[in-house]
Amino acid sequence: MIRAWRHAAPLLTLVAFIASSVSAAEAFRSRQPQDEVIYFVLPDRFENGDPANDRGGIQGSRSQHGFDPASKAFYHGGDLKGLTARLDYIQSLGATAIWLTPIFKNKPVQGAAGAESAGYHGYWIADFNRVDPHLGDDMALRAFIAAAHGRGMKVYFDIVVNHTADVIAYRECPAARCPYRSRSDRPYTPYLPRGEGHVKVPAWLNEPIFYHNRGNSTFEGESSELGDFVGLDDLMTEDPRVVQGFIDIYGEWIDRYRIDGYRIDTAKHVDAAFWQAFAPAMLARARANGIDNFHLFGEVSTSLIEPALLARYTRVAKLPAVLDFAFANAARAVIADSRGTNVLERLFADDPLYEGGEATALQLPTFISNHDIGRFAWFVRQARPEASDDEVLKRVALAHAMLFTLRGVPVVYYGDEQGFIGSGGDQDARQDMFVSQTAAYRAEPRLRSSNARFDRQHPLYRAIADLATLRQSHAALRRGRQVVRNSSDTPGLFAVSRIDPKSQQEIVVVFNTSTQPLTASVAIAASARHFTSLRGSCPATAAVPGSYRVTLPPLDFIACAVDESR
Repeated sequence: MIRAWRHAAPLLTLVAFIASSVSAAEAFRSRQPQDEVIYFVLPDRFENGDPANDRGGIQGSRSQHGFDPASKAFYHGGDLKGLTARLDYIQSLGATAIWLTPIFKNKPVQGAAGAESAGYHGYWIADFNRVDPHLGDDMALRAFIAAAHGRGMKVYFDIVVNHTADVIAYRECPAARCPYRSRSDRPYTPYLPRGEGHVKVPAWLNEPIFYHNRGNSTFEGESSELGDFVGLDDLMTEDPRVVQGFIDIYGEWIDRYRIDGYRIDTAKHVDAAFWQAFAPAMLARARANGIDNFHLFGEVSTSLIEPALLARYTRVAKLPAVLDFAFANAARAVIADSRGTNVLERLFADDPLYEGGEATALQLPTFISNHDIGRFAWFVRQARPEASDDEVLKRVALAHAMLFTLRGVPVVYYGDEQGFIGSGGDQDARQDMFVSQTAAYRAEPRLRSSNARFDRQHPLYRAIADLATLRQSHAALRRGRQVVRNSSDTPGLFAVSRIDPKSQQEIVVVFNTSTQPLTASVAIAASARHFTSLRGSCPATAAVPGSYRVTLPPLDFIACAVDESR
């Protein structure tokens, strides 16, 4: 017995060590969605770690393999291996989660002759079970996820259920995209072109019966859910076979890779009943894998500042969260344009509309730039063509300050931290982080650019890193209840308190959106008497109970913590 114990003791010690290491590595799982700082990236445009996969293993011309780094519309060579190599850069920025555009195998090239473009962005999925070979393979994906998780960083996949790649053709209009046919009319007669009868995986996706086949959406009325999204094959998501099929597909990805969240593309173009079944199934699948804080959020695109449309998808469709387009539009109105800060007050006043109210609003991913609408610096340039580079830089930095200190989960769009401006939305906002061969991208100016890539000394990189540190250092800025204290119907004052639900620590954040210095009295709790500066110049004491006199430079902000120790 003694001899057996002597042999067993080192083994037990090793088992205990492994268990403790696994426990430490999995500690990031305990973070709630609102604790994250998300970095949103198109892998094809980030870093080329393996030139051998640039053509995805496909022979022929660019019209077959889709690789042409000189064109905005084709693959440029970025991949999962390159992304893995740059994880330290992303983490040093302050990101705790990485959201990837879809990494599933796309139809490489679509479009009529002379108007082709490639699926570099990931939204033209043909094989839902496989990594796009332009980005790497299963081993490359596993290596990326393991490296991110090893750093305590989460990984979010972008997924699509509304449509697949454009494969199905219609007998009635084979030479062009077909106009929408309403439910009062018969659908088009679908067929699979020669050689494309088996390109989709799983195999059931090749059956035209599982698609609406009604032609191109006008993005209004019933066509918003039943029409083809710019020619892409629109799935009949009300069919039980389609519902279960996608539960199986995306549940399996959670099982295989233990990822931490899904961003759902084109969520508003899918019927609510689908989401009512899909969302709880994904959360249950995640919990079964020990992922209790799986972040599931849908894209409900809108150009409005009214949150009602967004909230509908949490109340009716039962999605846990949605991308906060209303915040993006409000930030643009207040900082890029010349709207009063009361726009923000009205925005946040509608937080109770979300299912779960203000608690759900804390989990909404907020953003100011993305791959579809464009970069915030471009919006400033459009609104203020006469503005100096210094002013544009200050406005972009101020928008990021709102992103990190106001309620919601901040999403940083790759390249914003390097001063990318772009020249519009879509392809005009998808620049290469590595040295670009696209003439238009190379010619574009950048804010305070040294022409270095992955420059950690860029003023926006440093500003965002500082904001991330501030946010991560104070639970009130991540999980805290938000109380709007002051706003204005002109550019200038906007002030909020963020209050930690556990410690009740209060942090007062004050913004000046005008180009003039600002001195104002901010409403505060009557009990708040003493303050500590977290960022900027904060007076040490309140002038009178319930009033805090502050002075801010133009286009700047301060963060002041109530100090109850004095």
